[in-house]
Amino acid sequence: MLSVIRQLVCSGYIAECPTQSLTGRETAFMHFEETEAVAASSETGAPGWKFAVAAGILGWVLDAFDFFVVVFLISELMGKFHVGKSAIVWSMTLTLAMRPIGALFFGALADRFGRKKPLIACVLYFSTVTVLSGLAPTYWVFLAMRLLYGLGMGGYWGIGASYAMESAPQHRRGVLSGLMQGGYPFGYLMAAIGMQTIAPRFGWQTMFFVGVVVTLVIVVLAAVAPESAAWRLHRTPSLGKIFGTLFQHLGVFGYLLLLMTAITCLSHGTQDLYPDFLKTLPWMNGISVLGMKATFGIPVIYNVGAIIGAVVVGEMSERIGRRYAVMAALGVCLLAMPMWAFGSSVLAIVVGSYLMQSGVQGAFGVIPAHLNELAPDAIRGLFPGFVYQLGVLFASPVLPLQNLLRSRFGYPWALCSFETLVIVSLLLIFWFGPEKRGRSFLTGQRTDEIAAKNSDPATVA
Repeated sequence: MLSVIRQLVCSGYIAECPTQSLTGRETAFMHFEETEAVAASSETGAPGWKFAVAAGILGWVLDAFDFFVVVFLISELMGKFHVGKSAIVWSMTLTLAMRPIGALFFGALADRFGRKKPLIACVLYFSTVTVLSGLAPTYWVFLAMRLLYGLGMGGYWGIGASYAMESAPQHRRGVLSGLMQGGYPFGYLMAAIGMQTIAPRFGWQTMFFVGVVVTLVIVVLAAVAPESAAWRLHRTPSLGKIFGTLFQHLGVFGYLLLLMTAITCLSHGTQDLYPDFLKTLPWMNGISVLGMKATFGIPVIYNVGAIIGAVVVGEMSERIGRRYAVMAALGVCLLAMPMWAFGSSVLAIVVGSYLMQSGVQGAFGVIPAHLNELAPDAIRGLFPGFVYQLGVLFASPVLPLQNLLRSRFGYPWALCSFETLVIVSLLLIFWFGPEKRGRSFLTGQRTDEIAAKNSDPATVA
């Protein structure tokens, strides 16, 4: 603990660097209370931490909104550029493929130069490219813009998650992790609502422009938020050192890559084809949900469940641990499976899909805190985001695989069999995996370890 105060002082977090050594017993005792105060203030949230957390969460909402706009505008884009559906889907594939590269690039910048400036640069970058996507005169220009957008989409999560988790009070990481990850279904929800409200009134291209206002809000929030004390303490002097540290932790990186690949298969495997599955149900024709077509209304309902699930399970993880909270959420997914895949009425489908997405995003809601707590201190800007986005890339064959299963066994059995296998795999991955809930981003110790040391008089004297 005593080394923390010296590193904070010398890194500039406190104005003046002391010249005397802190290794002596008497000096250590004199500065013990000061050390504890600095560490405690960091772990309970620095002044202005809410601005940092809000910037991280809002940016992920905007990121998701800008991505799903294309999903909802496939028909309109086909008509404008005179191309087939496969061409628009290909633009989405390129976006996803560029995400790991963006995570690597912007994450390295965040570890070298701090969280604030790269976060602001990233949101300005992907928002500008989104606007240019809406103004693209030809398909090839649009394709190039979506490829470039993928860099920003991949870069933002890693910076935003590390900035939010490092800035937040330690005991609130779980619920804020849920809010962070809940931003993704919330962005989807906002895009779906925008298609029913903004697009009909102002034109579909407006959907590419409306996020600019949110961008400006994020820039202001990040500008007034404090820089991460954890980054100041563990900052790395060069990009070479950053990538060297990454190679030194390939073991935990490999485990988390397996985890992220599997949990992305769960997320995209239960979301992406489900609206198309709903269209294949003959009794669904002509039914309205929330005043909309059922294929729009049901996704709105289950995305609300996804947001609530992410927050609830995130908070639960603060009490029972990250791994057990995720496993409990996966249990909800298994219970929801029969109604989700084989429901024979609107009520069954609504309840099943609501519970399924509550469990799926509940499990995912723990991920920002879990990855950041397991990440090496020196590369927390790069490590979580890169492993997250690389997992997304490795899971990209999930949709073609599910489509192949559908052609052989039908939609219900294709969805059910694939996702059951994924859930069982995730239960094993989390059961045998590591956890560092409550780890201090300053000292590297967990909450229970710190409490034990503070209760031992020998560690104070």
